[in-house]
Amino acid sequence: MSGRTDREARREERLREEEKAGEAARRQRLIKIGSAAAFIVVVAVVVAVVVSSGGGSGGDASNVEGASEVNQLLTGIPQKELVLGQPSAKVAVFEYGDLQCPVCKAFSEEVIPGVIESRVESGEATLEFRNYTIISQQSIPAGAAAIAAGKQGRGWEYIELFYRNQGAEGSGYVTDEFMTAIAEGAGVPDIAQWNKDRKSKAVIAEVEATTAEARKLGFNGTPSFAVEGPGTEGLEPIGTPESQQALEEAISEAG
Repeated sequence: MSGRTDREARREERLREEEKAGEAARRQRLIKIGSAAAFIVVVAVVVAVVVSSGGGSGGDASNVEGASEVNQLLTGIPQKELVLGQPSAKVAVFEYGDLQCPVCKAFSEEVIPGVIESRVESGEATLEFRNYTIISQQSIPAGAAAIAAGKQGRGWEYIELFYRNQGAEGSGYVTDEFMTAIAEGAGVPDIAQWNKDRKSKAVIAEVEATTAEARKLGFNGTPSFAVEGPGTEGLEPIGTPESQQALEEAISEAG
């Protein structure tokens, strides 16, 4: 009788443990689903705000805004082509972006400045922009113009200023006039050479090459990021971080 009671007690204990484990697993699934849903909502809101606010000024080449803000962010930080930061930095961060992408614009204004101030200025990481042109054919000349500005040491000024004056997606605002105004606002010293470089076959080929690289890494949206450092095995894709903190954590792990 006592043996049967002991077996029943053990069985009941196992059932309770299984129920607890099942409940814990369900909670974890709900947390993950909730986090993913929240992130999707945040991105949707950001895109809506960016599109509604950016469409009015992007096509007006005579009204370039944000130059002083961009200069303040980047002053004193070394640049080589589209690489921002000290060459001795342990970690390299790669942003694959499209200059016409509204989410990239949001990252440029809300996430990237903090990363520059905390990780790039300190010499811990470099930040390199690589074109991943997915919005429209206009993204190709836009990206080529950034590379051409980089050849004169003003690539990041061009990128950040372009984002701050971005127009509505697919509106046709990326004209020669608009891009020239961005280059002038970014402080590109030789506009004639910039014009020549941005139209060159070599620069267009670079835009196409980094776009192909992004696809090979498995990216299907912009901005997408990768990191490389002592803590990684080569170039490690991390996708689109949900926050500045998430990107900084990836940088720390790569170091």
